[in-house]
Amino acid sequence: MKASTAHLGLPFFDDVHRTLGQQLADWVPAQQVDESDDRSACRQWVQRLGDAGWLRYCVPAGNGGALGGALEKLDSRALVILRETLAFHSPLADFAFAMQGLGSGAITLAGTPEQQAAYLPAVARGEKIAAFALSEPDAGSDAGAMTTSADQADGQWALNGRKTWISNGDLADFYVTFAKTDASAGTRGITAFIVDARVAGLDSSEHIAVMSPHPLATLRFAHCRIPATAQLGALHGGFKLAMQTLDIFRASVAAAALGMARRALAEAVRFSRERRMFGQTLADFQLTQAKIGEMAALIDAAALLTYRAAWLRDDSEQRAAGTRVTTEAAMAKMTATENAQRVIDMALQMHGGMGVKVGTRIESLYREIRSLRIYEGATEVQQLIIGKSVLQS
Repeated sequence: MKASTAHLGLPFFDDVHRTLGQQLADWVPAQQVDESDDRSACRQWVQRLGDAGWLRYCVPAGNGGALGGALEKLDSRALVILRETLAFHSPLADFAFAMQGLGSGAITLAGTPEQQAAYLPAVARGEKIAAFALSEPDAGSDAGAMTTSADQADGQWALNGRKTWISNGDLADFYVTFAKTDASAGTRGITAFIVDARVAGLDSSEHIAVMSPHPLATLRFAHCRIPATAQLGALHGGFKLAMQTLDIFRASVAAAALGMARRALAEAVRFSRERRMFGQTLADFQLTQAKIGEMAALIDAAALLTYRAAWLRDDSEQRAAGTRVTTEAAMAKMTATENAQRVIDMALQMHGGMGVKVGTRIESLYREIRSLRIYEGATEVQQLIIGKSVLQS
């Protein structure tokens, strides 16, 4: 089954995006990866995405990126197209792509030329696997509550603490890690660091099993010493950097949800045309037609918000670098993930017993979509962002 590219005709996209979308839609169905072992499969997807040049969209042009422009610029519309198309075919492929971007995004935004040269080209080639380490057992949505510390000692930094729910944990070659450098300053006392996976004092062996297998782990830092040059961005500027990074990729989370919802709709349409009951196909029943109509409308509503958020960010980068589109990205992320959950649930209901059979596409989508309503800012957090923005306008 091939992903549709009809939405690429919308005015949010340029010709370069349309070409990208069509080429990717032709490439990805031919990729056969055994995903029974999520860690092995993730490595394979990173390698294939790197070899085919798709990971070049995760980094700016100056460091091996696919699109021209300012050194710090990433193209949000390209990220959206890539994630939507990959998620349509394989949510794990989407995960592998997304983490290369999210895990290296802070280096793109705030890295020194030496840091960018050391990591970004290797990320684009799929030679280094990236990770983003922000969450802690008691600090998820409330990043200011983190307790992982970084203290200066003998011209180095010493990290102590624990990070959890870390995507690509125990798989990554480096972790962009956020730690308190001023314990009393809340979010204003956080600094970012690049921590190589093999450094002494870092233990990433505690894997986390979740309902839809992805490589997740807890990181433990025990007197983990890293050089002063590992500091990423300004001292105490880590929280702002983390939020800027998440702003870039939040609309792409919405796109991943879109890809899954579009696949669920395609599966529902196919099944309803083939399934016969009471002398006709399931598609002949008006109730089926009404449900499919509702699913299509939910997807298109989410798509427009998603594409708007990506277009606005790209447009703001051209007009005024650094302009944030936090509210628009929050609307896209909230609507797309919530609508996708509804669409997939309706598609599963339409499949009846086959919808809950382990190993079917609809069953796996039902498990895959659930986490998107939580990570990179839960739906409730997006509601708060949007509400505060409306009240302040």
